[in-house]
Amino acid sequence: MALPPNFLDELRARTPLAPLIGRRVRLARNGRQWKGCCPFHNEKTPSFYVYDDHYHCFGCGQHGDAIGFTMQTEGLAFREAVERLAGEAGLEVPRESPRQVAKEARARDLHDVLQVACEAMQRRLRAPEGRAALDYLRGRGLTEETIARFGLGWSGAGRGALAADLKPLGIEPRQLAEAGLTKPAEGREGAYNDFFYNRVMFPIRDRRGRIVSFGGRILGEGQPKYLNGPETDVFSKRRTLYGLDMAREAVFRGKARLVVAEGYMDVIALHQAGFEGAVAPLGTALTAEQMEEVWRITPEPVLCLDGDAAGRRAAARTSEMVLPLIGTERTLHFATLPQGQDPDDLIAKKGAPAFEAVLASAKPLSVAIYDLMAEGRPLGTPEGRAAFRNDLAAAAGRIPDKSLASEYRSALLNRFFESSRPPRPPRPPFTPGARKGAPFRPPPRLPPRAAPEAGNTRLQQARCLLAITLAHPWLLNEVEEAFALLELPHGPPSALQAALLAWHAGRALTDVSEGAAASLDSADLVDHLNATGLEEARAWVMGAPGLPREASPDAQPAETLDGWWHFFGFLRGEGALVEDLDAAGRDLVAANDAAAQSRVIRLSQALSALRRGETGLEAELESGAESASP
Repeated sequence: MALPPNFLDELRARTPLAPLIGRRVRLARNGRQWKGCCPFHNEKTPSFYVYDDHYHCFGCGQHGDAIGFTMQTEGLAFREAVERLAGEAGLEVPRESPRQVAKEARARDLHDVLQVACEAMQRRLRAPEGRAALDYLRGRGLTEETIARFGLGWSGAGRGALAADLKPLGIEPRQLAEAGLTKPAEGREGAYNDFFYNRVMFPIRDRRGRIVSFGGRILGEGQPKYLNGPETDVFSKRRTLYGLDMAREAVFRGKARLVVAEGYMDVIALHQAGFEGAVAPLGTALTAEQMEEVWRITPEPVLCLDGDAAGRRAAARTSEMVLPLIGTERTLHFATLPQGQDPDDLIAKKGAPAFEAVLASAKPLSVAIYDLMAEGRPLGTPEGRAAFRNDLAAAAGRIPDKSLASEYRSALLNRFFESSRPPRPPRPPFTPGARKGAPFRPPPRLPPRAAPEAGNTRLQQARCLLAITLAHPWLLNEVEEAFALLELPHGPPSALQAALLAWHAGRALTDVSEGAAASLDSADLVDHLNATGLEEARAWVMGAPGLPREASPDAQPAETLDGWWHFFGFLRGEGALVEDLDAAGRDLVAANDAAAQSRVIRLSQALSALRRGETGLEAELESGAESASP
C-alpha cells in the first residue's frame, strides 16, 4: 500500500535531520546548515551537507530525506524505514483500507490522464492547426529547447477534440472531467465540453514534477486572457506554484536564487535566460500556503514584480500577508522591474545582466514595507504623520516573534524620524574645554540606588519617565526619537506616549518653517491632553506619590535630562541599549559635536545603572516608606 502523502510529510516534519544523521556522522555547523564527511563514500574533506528537509553530498551526489537516509544506512525497505521513524516520532502508520487504496489509485489515474493529455497537446502544437500558437511562442523569444522543456502545447479548437484524441487510449469523458480537462455541457445530460480551447497550454506540475493541471493563454481577443484548470483531487491553486519543480532543483544545487515572478511567461523567459530559480503564483495574489512552499526551499526568496501600479498593489498585499509568517529564520526581499517592462522585455533589450542588477537591488522586507506604506500618504500634516507612525508600529506588531517585532519597530520608526527631521544647522567641531575656557567635565553621575522590592516595576518606571516628560515637555526636542522607540505598558502609559509624540510632531511642523526648534509650552500640552481625553491618564502619572525629584517643575535642565535617560535605560533593556550606544558612538565620530557627546555619556550611564541591578525606583520606595512611618 502506498502511504498517504500528508502522513509522510508529517513524518518528515517530526524527524529533524541533523540529530538523525548525527547518530552516524560527525556534523558541524556551517552557516544555516550542517556539514560533515559523507557516510556513503570515503572522503577526508567534508562535502556532505544537511539542510532542514534534505541532505546532499557534493562529492558522490547522494541526496535524500530522513526516510531515504534510514533506508540507505540501515538497509531497510521503504515501509520498514517509515515504521522505524514513525515509532520514534510517536506516529501511527496508517493501515490499509479499501477507501485509501481507491483514492490513491484514482490520484495515479488522474496524473496519468493529465500526462497523456499533455502529450496530445504537444502534438497539436506541431500540427498545422497549432501553427499560430507555435508562432506566438517563437515570437516571444522562446527556443525549441525551452518549448519542449516546459511541455508547451495547443488545446485545439474545442468541440470534443481532446476526448477524441484520448479515446483510443481507453480514457473516458468522466476521467477527463475529474482531471479538470472537460466540464459537463449545459442542457445535455452525460455530455461534456472541453475546458480549454483556442489556447496555448502550460502544464502545471507539483513539487515532484507530476502534472496536476494546466493553464491556458488565449490567442487573439477574449477573456480571461489566462485561464487555470479547476480544483481537483490533485490540484489546489492556492498551494501550487508554476515552475516549482525545476526551481527547487536549481536552488538545491546552488545554481540559482529563488525568484517569485508574476506569470507563466515570466518564469519561462527567466529560466531560458539562466535564472532557473523562478516560480510564479497561478494568476492570483501570492498566498500564505505558497509562501510556505517557497520557504521550504530557501529562507530568503525574492519577490519580483512590475513597477506599475498593479505591481505595487501586489507587493503591498504580499508584504501585509507575510508579516505574521516571518521569523528570524525566514523573510522576503522585494525587487522591482523598470516601469512597463516584463522580465523577458528587460532581458531581450538589455540582456541577463540587466535582470541581475534588478535582483542585486532587491530591498529587504523592512525597507520595502516602509516604502509601500508611505506611498500616497499625506505626511505634510500632524494627523497624517501620526496616523502613518501608528500604522508602522501596528505593522511591526503583527510579527509573532517579539524580538523581531521590536527590531522592525525600531527600524521603521528610526527611518520615520530620519525622513522628517529638519536639517540641523552646521556646528563647529566640538573640542573639550573650548567652551568658556573651562575643562570638559561629563555630567555628574546619579548616586547608586538600592535594589527595589517586588512589584510592578516596569509600570512604575514608565510612570516616572512620563512624569519627567510631562513636567518638562521641552525634553522632546532632544529625546523624541529615543522616546518613540520605547514599548511602554498598555493603557495610560502607551496612550500618553502616543499623545506626546503627536503633540510634539505638530508643534515641530508649525515652527520648522521659521527655522526654530519646536516651542513646547506646558500649558499647551495640558490643553492638548485634556482635549484628547487623557486628563485622567495625566492625573494618574502626576498624582502618584514618590515621583523622582527630576519631575518637579523647578528641577534643573541637566538634572532633568539625567533623570530621563536614567529611566529610559531601564525601560529600553540591556541589549537595545548596547545597540543604541554603538550607534551613538558612530554618530559622535561622524558629527563630533556636543549633542552626540552628550548622548554617548547619557547612554553609558543608563547602561551602567542597568548592569548594576538598579531599577530607578529606589528613591520612590524610600519616600513611600518615610510617609508610612509614624
